[in-house]
Formats: sequence, structure tokens, C-alpha cells
Amino acid sequence: MITSKPTFLFVLAAAFITINLAHPLRSYAGTSSPQWSAQVTKVDSGGVNLEPSFQVAIYESLLDELSKTKLFKQVLRDGDRSASEVPDLLILKTTVEKYSAGSETKRAVTTVAGATKLTVRSQLCTRDGKIVLERTINGNVRFMGSNLRATHNLARNIAKVIKQSSLPEASSTLVQRVNSDEVVVVELR
Repeated sequence: MITSKPTFLFVLAAAFITINLAHPLRSYAGTSSPQWSAQVTKVDSGGVNLEPSFQVAIYESLLDELSKTKLFKQVLRDGDRSASEVPDLLILKTTVEKYSAGSETKRAVTTVAGATKLTVRSQLCTRDGKIVLERTINGNVRFMGSNLRATHNLARNIAKVIKQSSLPEASSTLVQRVNSDEVVVVELR
């Protein structure tokens, strides 16, 4: 059977339209459940002898990595004045438990020695102190890279754990379908 190009394009377009009518793309913009916002507190050294540059690097990397996840409506810094007005806020608290200073020189020469290692306890809490997620997470740099690369790896691991966990539903707005045409929105305060 020989078909012409216009006939083939017509059949292809008809198939495309049929598939889209049968399985329309769902837009979650207006009807999705409310999204949490996150506030990252300053990193607590937890009694570990940690250089201030490492604390700041962990903090800044956390802000960056959490923003990249697109999991939160907004990611706020510690002390942000607008945080008091945010309805669904989770607070990320990070405490350093272990720190092993490495050596860039040893890593470059041997690739077996000189690893920089960080272990932290991260807690994601609600405003009233209820712990939603608590994990011990590691970050390190073993081969090439600066010592501060461990802070980036740690922040990436924390963001990955948060993204893979199941957070409770944000509760400031409850969207409820009554029937297919009617949507009732209840604001909880």
C-alpha cells in the first residue's frame, strides 16, 4: 500500500489529537496541594572544631541546593524578616557531628589519603518544633578538589535526602473537590 505524504501527515496528526484527548496533560498549577517554604538556619558547629569558612560554605551551599530541587515555594535565609508571614514554613537545622580535615596535597599525590569528611545531623522542623525529617548525612571529597568541595557534596546529599523523603502535606490551604465543576477552598489559620 502506497500512501502520499499529506495522507501520512493527516493520519499522524489525527493520532496525536486522539491521544491528547484521551490522556490530556494535567496542569497542577492551580489545583495542586500547597507547597512548603523552607528556612535554612545557620550551621551549628556542635562542639566540633570547624573553621568558620566551612560553616558558611555549608550554609550557602544548602541555600543553593535546596533552591535547585524546586521542592519549596521559596528558600529563606536565617533571620529573614518575611519568614514570619510565610504560612507553610519548614525550618532546616544542621548540626555538625564529625569533621575530618583533609589535605588537597595528599589527595593530589596519592588519591588514597587526605580525604575531607563531614557528618551532620539535619532536622527539618515545623514552626512549632515538630520534627518532620531527621537524618545523619555525610559529605566528603576523596580524590580531586578543594577541601570546601566537601561542603558542596554535603549540601547536595542533604537536598537529595529531603527530595526523596515524603514530606507531610502543607496545611495552610485545603483544596477539596465537591464535584467535577465545583472547587471549595478552605483557608486554615
